[in-house]
Amino acid sequence: MTNASTGLAVVTGAARGIGRASALALARRGFDTALVDRLEGELSEAKAAVEACGRRAMPIVTDVSLYDEAQRWGAEIIRQFGRIDVLVNNAGISQPKTLIEISEAEYDQTIAVNLKSQFNWCKAVAPQMLKQGAGRIINISSVSANNGAGPMAVSRFAYCTAKAGVLGLTRGLAKELAPAVTVNAICPGSIHTDLTDRLISERRDMILSSIPLQRLGTPEDIAEVVAFLATVTPNFITGEVIDVDGGQFIN
Repeated sequence: MTNASTGLAVVTGAARGIGRASALALARRGFDTALVDRLEGELSEAKAAVEACGRRAMPIVTDVSLYDEAQRWGAEIIRQFGRIDVLVNNAGISQPKTLIEISEAEYDQTIAVNLKSQFNWCKAVAPQMLKQGAGRIINISSVSANNGAGPMAVSRFAYCTAKAGVLGLTRGLAKELAPAVTVNAICPGSIHTDLTDRLISERRDMILSSIPLQRLGTPEDIAEVVAFLATVTPNFITGEVIDVDGGQFIN
């Protein structure tokens, strides 16, 4: 038996890492969750973890870079749950290749997954949020959007380009969707996840030397800020970028 739901959250890239941690943080705060990812096996594990928190979970196996898929699944989520209260745009891929090394197809894919997917899912859920008169969108960007790809970065310029675009998307939509919907972004620093493990391990000491707090971040470090932005009441925050990077970028 579950308690009354706080609402419905959609989390992309929910199978592991920051996405899974965010889904669980929201589930612990009473949200039912639509879990979006292409990794079917790990998505099933994330579903079980959310349900262990006493919340409903809807796994959605799809490619976030596809516009029509986002529209189709957004409509299905609304059909099943009747509303969408929070969108966490987290899905992403790394891209360690330099300008000289990267192909056009690899660049396009980096932009499609890290930036266009966020447009796709904002487009899919924002009409319902406006209809409800309330909603919160949380976009995951990166410290690389602020300081570029230095010698210790695990991803290069194409990733930086996409993540900087996320900040423009966030600021633009914060004004367009106000006052009903808030739109904020989080810029994680060096986070230890399955996606970054190999790349970080190759230069761990150099990365740690660049972090004033002297440790790598965890998915839970980001998830707690996601949960704050999803639940803080009263909420007077929109169009903001929160750096969660241990001091790697101090503005």
